Amino acid sequence: MAGLTIGKFAVAEGVGVETVRFYQRRGLLAQPARGRSGFREYTEDERWRLAFIRRARGLGFTLAEISDLLGPAEARSTDEIVRAAEAKLAAVADQLGELARVQCRLRRLVQVCAHGSSADCLALHLGDGHLGDEHLGDGHDQLSSSALSSPR
Repeated sequence: MAGLTIGKFAVAEGVGVETVRFYQRRGLLAQPARGRSGFREYTEDERWRLAFIRRARGLGFTLAEISDLLGPAEARSTDEIVRAAEAKLAAVADQLGELARVQCRLRRLVQVCAHGSSADCLALHLGDGHLGDEHLGDGHDQLSSSALSSPR
């Protein structure tokens, strides 16, 4: 891999040249030394770092988190990666919970619009509460009897 110019390096790793430059500007990739040809030449270490960055991005890590994980080569440890992965997993669980609450609210809205009053539907009113009420995200798709019995 050593001796590859930025264009060949980028193609070999499945990214664009601008992506490589962006990661360099962010300090995630170093600018490699110039070879005898006068061009900057990328090494296996840079290839490993770029692959790590791409895999971490695919797992939802931010560039700041990736920078912390990469740190100096001698600072990398599996404990740090485990802690970061556990934190990311907790964040994903929180996001899934919030998405489930939104899904519940949307189901209730569909039921109100299909079986409730037009006014409730147009106002995004879900019977006992409003769309933004926290108690509506409890996982129960129940409507008030007034919302179900109101004519459209």
